[in-house]
Amino acid sequence: MSDTRILVPSELFAPAESSYFEGTYDLEILKAGPDLYEFAAPLAWQATVTNTGGALLVTGTVEGTAKTACARCLNTFEFPVTGEIEGYYLLSEEEDAPEDMDEDEFSYLPKNNVIELDSLLKAALLLEMPLVPLCDDDCKGICPDCGADLNEGPCACGEKQSADEAPANPFSVLKDITFES
Repeated sequence: MSDTRILVPSELFAPAESSYFEGTYDLEILKAGPDLYEFAAPLAWQATVTNTGGALLVTGTVEGTAKTACARCLNTFEFPVTGEIEGYYLLSEEEDAPEDMDEDEFSYLPKNNVIELDSLLKAALLLEMPLVPLCDDDCKGICPDCGADLNEGPCACGEKQSADEAPANPFSVLKDITFES
């Protein structure tokens, strides 16, 4: 069972105090743009909560193994992911927000003194997901005509074309169209 909540102990309300927390995070699927990332095992997280005088700074990492489909060949592959956790919680709503921070860059510590890490963990993972997931930088993808995986070798489509013949192009039927001037 995972618990992504931190009950802030009373000693953390003194300036310059810090405490270390760790746990697991059960996240089966994470959607990042058009891609879905699966996590077969719970992710591990570690966080340090530090009182900076009027606010609590949460820093740490979340790590695990993600699985998704390659954007070129559509084969499923796994890769390690480590995200950096960062959150800033003002101790009371009477505290003035830091001048150099926008409203979406901090939160207020809830009255029950429990910090929910779920959104911080997801944000940390989303920042680490590739824009275009590839099983390998040199992935050759699939043949646009027959759908064969070109990483496993050339497909039969390449053998059908002669050396001087241009590859099949769906727009080649337009080459004989004449336009009026």
